[in-house]
Amino acid sequence: MEPTRLKEALEYRRLIDTLLDRGGYADLVLSGGFIINVITREIYQGDVAVKGERILMVGDCSDLIGPDTVVERVAGQFISPGFIDSHMHFESAMLTVTEFSKLSIPTGTTTLIADPHEIGNVLGVPGIRAMIDEAKSLPNRVLYTVPCLTPDAPGLETAGAEINSKDMKELLNDPYVQGIGEIQGFSNVMPVFNHASPLIDDLIASVVYAKSIGKTVEGNAPGLFGKELAAHIIGGGTHVSCHETTTKEEMMEKLRYGVSVFIREGSSQRNMAECIRAITEEGVDSRRAILVSDDMVPEDLLKLGHMNDIVRRTIAQGIDPVEAIQMVTINPATHFGFGDIGVLAPGKRADIAVISDLRQMTIDSVYLGGVKAAARGELLLDIPAYTYPASVKSSVKRSPVTVKDMYIEAKGTQAKVRALEVIPDQNLTGALEVALTVKDGIVQPDPASDILPLLVVERHGRSGRIGRTFVRGMKLREGAIAQSIAHDTHNIIVTGTNYEDMKVAVNRVIAMNGGICMIKDGKVIGDLPLRIGGLMSDELTGKEMSAAVAELHRQAKEELGCTLHVPFMHLSFLSLVTSPKWKITDLGLIDAEKFEKLPTILQ
Repeated sequence: MEPTRLKEALEYRRLIDTLLDRGGYADLVLSGGFIINVITREIYQGDVAVKGERILMVGDCSDLIGPDTVVERVAGQFISPGFIDSHMHFESAMLTVTEFSKLSIPTGTTTLIADPHEIGNVLGVPGIRAMIDEAKSLPNRVLYTVPCLTPDAPGLETAGAEINSKDMKELLNDPYVQGIGEIQGFSNVMPVFNHASPLIDDLIASVVYAKSIGKTVEGNAPGLFGKELAAHIIGGGTHVSCHETTTKEEMMEKLRYGVSVFIREGSSQRNMAECIRAITEEGVDSRRAILVSDDMVPEDLLKLGHMNDIVRRTIAQGIDPVEAIQMVTINPATHFGFGDIGVLAPGKRADIAVISDLRQMTIDSVYLGGVKAAARGELLLDIPAYTYPASVKSSVKRSPVTVKDMYIEAKGTQAKVRALEVIPDQNLTGALEVALTVKDGIVQPDPASDILPLLVVERHGRSGRIGRTFVRGMKLREGAIAQSIAHDTHNIIVTGTNYEDMKVAVNRVIAMNGGICMIKDGKVIGDLPLRIGGLMSDELTGKEMSAAVAELHRQAKEELGCTLHVPFMHLSFLSLVTSPKWKITDLGLIDAEKFEKLPTILQ
């Protein structure tokens, strides 16, 4: 018998011996609390007994208390399975897996399913491997759903590396890999079918292999209905998820098709209040409704919480507290096929959250495998910091730019131009045509009307291209912002009120080997080095990163006049070509719905 299976068999035998009076007593008993039963959607008084890493019994556990049993009195509190975040990106928090976990565990989140396609786009399989290696030493459960395609739109963007079906055997057979991540390459179903059909064949090859070894596949279906939604579901192997659902109508059709709807409620993309209407207004079954964070800034994670905050917001929209907890416990456990977590029942892993206030989702204490990991918001475990290898810290491979590289040129004294429009708290964008002044052959920014140049500078040393367009909605009054976080290929994206500050901002990001920079009057007013793939830092703790990002947000508001909520995250999504309507890459302005490049200058 394999060592892991032998260990599990011995654990089960020890539990049986303890219950039947041959194996001593429980190691831990949570006594006198209210059990959150996510199987029957009940709350009732009882105890939870734990032996080793597993739950021994739920109910009256007084007979299992011995002289060495640790008894935690939790009268008046609620005992819940630990929470699961089913779709998230460590890169979005700019934190290592370790530092994210240190902030997340005290909030009751005990399992993280991360999609590393951000680092995959920059560094390929070696970057994903580096992130997987970090998770192996952590006390919480961290699994990965890996990309089967990078870049998501070949021919329309330049990534640092390619991933396709040939890489799947190596990645999917890793025990820390749960399956294939969001299949964004088939999000724009008709454009891909019409213009990039070979991508479908490669995707299906990856999906069929994943299914053959018992791995899951996650979808990505923004705005899809009818035949296109059906094709996307089949492309994912008939049972997929979608975390890009933004309307009640989408939610209902996807649930009717058997899609697990990952209801997103992160820092800059908040879709829960609209999606949950399918349940509160139409009464549809919620068993395939799953709450996820997707993208969170560390400031929100520290101040507001993690899945407990999302559950709290969901309850505020009229969902019963136990039903909301089901959406972060048994529902995701069922979707992923986790047999050992997600419920409080005999033999399950003792990942437990003790809740002092059910509606406010105030977490009193957290247990990981029966070990008390956090109490009253403070981590009790000593989790050492993790340092990434130097090989992932030199991903910016281009020379500095000149101000002429920034210019958007046109003839005459006025130009009609295309512009993206930011939609607050969404990764969707609008599409505009506006008139701007031209001076000396250069189209002038119009900060008063909130129309600014928007550029993507290729940084992987592969194309050297710079894509140029305009944007409305970034709310800058002065200066410029540049960053090496630009979904999904993560070239350098920059916007600003003048081309000179934009040049300085891009060059500062290049000099830092990745990160975020703000410039005003030619001077750095705030920056944050992110040397791991230009996306993350292992130089700051979670609390230090939270403070650093909060300071950047303050500077953006007070120094640049930016009133947009989490501007750096909004900026990063303006290059996400798998999400409607217009986006920008190093090739220029992209019509995401038609899978084609558009000229920025109309006349």
